[in-house]
Amino acid sequence: MTIETRTIDYTLDDNVYEALIAKDKDLTGPRPGVMVCHAWGGRKSHEEMAAKRLADLGYVGFAADVYGKGVRGDTIEENQALMTPLMEDREGLQARLRAGLSALAADPAVDEKKLAVVGYCFGGLCSLDMARTNAPVLGCAAFHAVIGQPGVPGGEPIKPKVIAYQGYEDPMADKEAQRGFADEMTERQADWQLHLFGGVKHAFTNPDADNDELGLKYNALADARSWSSFTRFLDNLFA
Repeated sequence: MTIETRTIDYTLDDNVYEALIAKDKDLTGPRPGVMVCHAWGGRKSHEEMAAKRLADLGYVGFAADVYGKGVRGDTIEENQALMTPLMEDREGLQARLRAGLSALAADPAVDEKKLAVVGYCFGGLCSLDMARTNAPVLGCAAFHAVIGQPGVPGGEPIKPKVIAYQGYEDPMADKEAQRGFADEMTERQADWQLHLFGGVKHAFTNPDADNDELGLKYNALADARSWSSFTRFLDNLFA
């Protein structure tokens, strides 16, 4: 197995976005593609590592970009300034996500009929929004996402399968938000799952997460358990 990575540019409305794509160059023929949506700071090592881990599983991993080439946030204030306009313009956000998905589907190594999306934090919301808008994917997964308030119109049945992994003590996804998510998915007839991890806070998959004020804390056990479940979810999607 030889995992190779490279960055690719794609455009939307004359704006340039840059993704990292990872795949096993020893595999031949089209294979499933999985788009990774980034947290509020932009595409960074956490999402890129996820793309590489997906390539290890035999998929094409695609760490997408919704901020623009080279645009990243380093502080809470910078991250908030980048994320908030897209949280308030979900149609605009969806256009950027669909541009990334199209770039993934266009890769010669990808089977365009076998696509999935996964996201972390803000990226989890992105993944769930792709399910809510019935993007042409088989499934959408979210880790410690912003859940509970869809923020987009539409009441059609949700076609992609949906799975979410949340810390029970996540201040950004409290019990009311969890219930709201469950009600929304049920009302829209989705095939959905919600996995809650006791004693776990926000950003539990990110080893760099450690901020008591914001409720950010890495949890190795929840990280391992959720990834194991996620890989089984993909196995079932692409069987």
